[in-house]
Order: sequence, then structure tokens, then C-alpha cells
Amino acid sequence: MRLVVTADTHVPKRARDLPEQLWAAIDAADVVLHAGDWVDVALLDAVEARARRLVGVYGNNDGPELRARLPEVARVELDGLRVAVVHETGPRARREERCAAAYGDVDLLVFGHSHIPWDTVAPGGPRLLNPGSPTDRRREPYATYVTAQVAAGRLDRVEPPRLPRR
Repeated sequence: MRLVVTADTHVPKRARDLPEQLWAAIDAADVVLHAGDWVDVALLDAVEARARRLVGVYGNNDGPELRARLPEVARVELDGLRVAVVHETGPRARREERCAAAYGDVDLLVFGHSHIPWDTVAPGGPRLLNPGSPTDRRREPYATYVTAQVAAGRLDRVEPPRLPRR
């Protein structure tokens, strides 16, 4: 099962549209995980139209229309991998400890908000994965998202493609 993991797209505030490379990855994926801050419902509609399956949540920059259509936390099982998606996990300090306590029943926690890629495993808890942002790299050298594969409850081939600088 091919995954695309993204967050903090901020369309159209930070970019007019998603980068073409990300659209191509969405078209090829079996499942798209989006950890919030869509900003405009038109992007949600576009991703829903192109993705085979979408698991998304709202973020702090998403208004009432997006919040009416998306949960704050989404939970799904993908080929035996237990996944939760949420926008915010709080400050960097003690993140693994907080997330292990709050999401200890999942194998993978996807989150956003910081625009900074993050990939760690909480002791006794889930793998924590933040894909960064494909449209607003902030202090990072590149804008990013993540591709991965799931098979028999395992997450493999986790790769953060770098998007061309704008």
C-alpha cells in the first residue's frame, strides 16, 4: 500500500496550488494522509477528487467549513498498521512522552503544525511522523512531504522528497 503524507498545505495563502510533484504522488498513492491546515475547502475537494482514499484532519488555520467536514483526530488501520492523524502535538520538548501517553494504542502518529519534518519513535509508543510542509518550508532548506509503503502492519520506505525551491 503506497502512502502520501502531507500537512500544512496552506493553499491558497502560502501557494496557489500544491506542487505538481505532490499532485503526481497523490495520484499514484493508495492512501493520502493530511494532518491539517488546508486553509481552503477547495483544496480538500480537489484532493478528495484525486485521491483513492483520503484520511484528513483539520488544523488551527482551518475555518468552520473544513471543521464541519474533518475530525480533529482521525484513526484508521491500514493493512494492519494502526494510524492516528492529528494536527498539533504541542511543543517539541517531551513530545515523545506526551504522544506515547495520548496515542499509545497506535503504531504511527502523523502530525503537522510546525512545518518541520520529524521522524522519531516514542519509547514504548508510536512512531511520530511530521511530513513538514510542501508550500511553506519556514526555516527548513526544502519544502517537503513524505511517501511510504505499508505492508502487513509495517511502515517501510519512508522518504521525504524535496521539492524545488521557489
